[in-house]
Amino acid sequence: MEYICNDCPRQCGALRNDIKGSGFCGCAVLPTVVRAAPHFGEEPCISGVNGSGAVFFTGCNLRCVFCQNREISRGKSGGKALTVSELRDTMLRLRDTGVHNINLVTPTHFVRVIRDALDGLELGIPVVWNSSGYESVESLRMLEGLVQVYMPDYKYAQSDLAAKYSYASDYPTVALEAVKEMFRQTGAYKLDGDGIMTSGVLIRHLILPECEENSMEVIDRISDTFPENSVLFSLMSQYTPMPGLERFPELQKRIDPAVSRNLYRYMVNCGLTDGYWQDVCSATDEMIPQFDGTGV
Repeated sequence: MEYICNDCPRQCGALRNDIKGSGFCGCAVLPTVVRAAPHFGEEPCISGVNGSGAVFFTGCNLRCVFCQNREISRGKSGGKALTVSELRDTMLRLRDTGVHNINLVTPTHFVRVIRDALDGLELGIPVVWNSSGYESVESLRMLEGLVQVYMPDYKYAQSDLAAKYSYASDYPTVALEAVKEMFRQTGAYKLDGDGIMTSGVLIRHLILPECEENSMEVIDRISDTFPENSVLFSLMSQYTPMPGLERFPELQKRIDPAVSRNLYRYMVNCGLTDGYWQDVCSATDEMIPQFDGTGV
């Protein structure tokens, strides 16, 4: 396969084929996977008791300076390139371990091959699209009927922060339109009798140091955009400073517990009562998995 790629909001027009790629993500057509194994670090409705079947892809169409998975998001860890049939086999093997879902982590730039792999595949458990939220509505429409649960980030409501920390000044508008498309496809969220999410949208927001106003604006946008009790919202306090942030001294600190509690109260007052709030004790790197080729 070879094509000119405009699949994400970057609209790079990069030439991608089975061997090499260019453009912002720098990825070839075939998805590279560095781990496919049960993962227990997601929200309870995703991880449950048996874990979420996480398939970790390399590369990303953002450049978040604080990224905890930069080892793979920057393409530093090679992974294994999988064909459509190999990706299907990987998901089926993972399903057979008893996980609650197949969780596709940072899949956006491989949307075409993933679509082909999911088309006609009978998994019997939900497929989770676990993304940064920086996505094209047109690409998301390729997935209609193939993905049951969308789990996007909504990182920024402020364009200046999106430009400074993720090199994507249009993130606030683009990501909101993407999440709206996700909601159009799935409707209001549903949980099974064990509290596992079977369909719908779970929106995540990571609190960043000294960015309380941005988080409030994110909460405002989500509460103003979606009907009450129709989406799940996860307010995360797990921010952990990573190496290489010398240019961003404000990001070299952890979240103030008082700020986290204040944002929790703000979230509840805005009507976002379905979902999760993390205490600052979650701010460790213990849940970052080993990207060692397990399950691939």
